[in-house]
Amino acid sequence: MTAEPGFHLGISRDVLDATGEPSFGRRALDVLKEHPALRWEYIPEHLAEVTPEVAARYDGIYVNTPKVTRASVARGDRRVRIVARHGVGYDSVDVPALTERGIVLTNTPEAVRRPMAVAALTLIFALAGRLLAKDRLVREYRWAERTGHMGVGLVGRTLGVVGAGGIGREILQLARPFFGRMLAADPFADEGTVRALGAELLPLDALLPEADFVVVCCLLDPSTFHLIDAARLRRMRPSAHLVNIARGPVVDEAALAAALDAGVIAGAGLDVFEEEPIRPGNPLTRMGNVLLAPHALGWTDECFHDIAATGLRSVVDFAGGRRPAFVVNPDALAVTGRP
Repeated sequence: MTAEPGFHLGISRDVLDATGEPSFGRRALDVLKEHPALRWEYIPEHLAEVTPEVAARYDGIYVNTPKVTRASVARGDRRVRIVARHGVGYDSVDVPALTERGIVLTNTPEAVRRPMAVAALTLIFALAGRLLAKDRLVREYRWAERTGHMGVGLVGRTLGVVGAGGIGREILQLARPFFGRMLAADPFADEGTVRALGAELLPLDALLPEADFVVVCCLLDPSTFHLIDAARLRRMRPSAHLVNIARGPVVDEAALAAALDAGVIAGAGLDVFEEEPIRPGNPLTRMGNVLLAPHALGWTDECFHDIAATGLRSVVDFAGGRRPAFVVNPDALAVTGRP
């Protein structure tokens, strides 16, 4: 690959905090200095979706929440050649449309593994210990009622992980000392790899009735949309809890709310929702057996620095004629004749 003589990068403005500073800290931006001909700026527009005008302005785009659609890259004056996602998920990007046009898409799978695994365990521990109820007891001066809010021990319980990719495997590794048994469901997982982590690989419908805590951490694609629906919620134990740190639409949210209200399952911990931000009046907000986080439980200073440093590194490598480390659509490289 030959180094590019000049390269213009646009970074979506939603990475900035309320003070106008990058939420991942300025240190990650130092990566961009390694390419002397690379110019960058925060995209002036506040975007829900990358527009054709933006795609015509920049050689590369670094995006957090803005969608990248077929329309984003359809015009003949499109200039963008790489889209770098701030994170691991890319359900907001039309990957086939980018690939057809030779536009490389990158993500940051390794940067989020430990933070998201910790987020999953945080929800599990809080649900098991009934932390929300006990916090309320203290705030409402109901100390004497604490014996009526007994927690659930984990040593004799079973953890089920839906999705044994990088995050799922990290959860299994961290959870091993706490649970008596661990299960994983993933049609693409290697049984030996899962077994080495101390877990059994089972079909999803076999896992659900066995698990006391079910953690959803698979990618969202057409095959996983509403993967956890009303029928599968009914397969879970009445005493079980569901944790979703993947994407909201993997779980049928209306079915989950109905199941929680009817006592089909005991509780849930959610960091993601079908619609974000959630609308006022969402029934989940009124339920005492649900813990809610705004798709940010895994966000830490370390996590965001690592995500940004990795994502921006992919742009620098591409602009410098090198193959980025984490390319989602390698076929796009073939379209452009790059290795």
